[in-house]
Amino acid sequence: MSNTKITLWDGREIPRLGFGCWAIGGPFWADAVPIGWGEVDDNESKAAIAAAVDLGVRFFDTADVYGAGHSEKVLGEAIGNNHDVAIATKFGNQFDETTKQITGKGHDRAYIRSAVEASLRRLKRDAIDLYQLHIDDLDGEDAVETQSALEELVKEGKIKAYGWSSDFPKHSSQWVGGENFKAIQHDLNLFIPANETLKIVNDNNLVSLNRAPLAMGMLGGAYKVNHTFGQDDVRSIGEPWLDKIAKLDTVDDAQARFDAVKELLHTGGRTTAQGALGWIWAHNDRALPIPGFRTVAQAKENAGALEFGPLDVETLAEIDSIIKGEVV
Repeated sequence: MSNTKITLWDGREIPRLGFGCWAIGGPFWADAVPIGWGEVDDNESKAAIAAAVDLGVRFFDTADVYGAGHSEKVLGEAIGNNHDVAIATKFGNQFDETTKQITGKGHDRAYIRSAVEASLRRLKRDAIDLYQLHIDDLDGEDAVETQSALEELVKEGKIKAYGWSSDFPKHSSQWVGGENFKAIQHDLNLFIPANETLKIVNDNNLVSLNRAPLAMGMLGGAYKVNHTFGQDDVRSIGEPWLDKIAKLDTVDDAQARFDAVKELLHTGGRTTAQGALGWIWAHNDRALPIPGFRTVAQAKENAGALEFGPLDVETLAEIDSIIKGEVV
């Protein structure tokens, strides 16, 4: 049976819930395409981080590109060099902090060294607990060179471990066997069971960091799959982000199946979001979901899932049968 504790690569046992900091970075862009979640209130973000820590959360995940460095800065100001809290960040997307534009990709040794130093400054840390490649599909000699550079950073004490943020198992599996390769970050929610990646995680004693555990917010129950978002919100552009919500034939199909399982998610008095997190804990013992947040209320609700723990086996099976089968 799953539980709500997990042991990290450094031996620390922490609650099996982290918080993802993409949304608190604010707007950033790839040309005219929004990649952030709209405008944010930094004071609210810091208060939400503090509330999460007060409720036991000890893992936060961000990326240097979120808000073109802004998410790391906010997290650094809120957490700083507090070693009771593990911080994961990512590299691989080049960006301009002034224009908040993504300008390219980078994964060579010189770029990685520059990127890690910049992240350490923004995060106000003396070491990063988990440093992750933020390029889905690096391959061949490029992947080998990147891994070698990351192993060097571990030896130098700048990072404690490294991982890969990728939904492509054939790529992330290239690093299996690396001494300090400790985690794969990937989508995982009711609609995306991610069985192939989880097999790699389980077979190699890795940690599964789960982005989109609430399907970009839809599994929080606040809006429907076809909700219209503001033009500075990444969820306004449809594909590929809709794939994180509706891995089924149609948007209507996804909504119907979600509606059919909502009561089951509320088992034991849970909210919809807490039930969706409980599904992940019941789905795999090595899964560490990292739901996003922008408010204190969201932080408290997500952290409250720890009080309930995983869904029971029978409820898990019933939900899975509805998601995979026919809605009646």
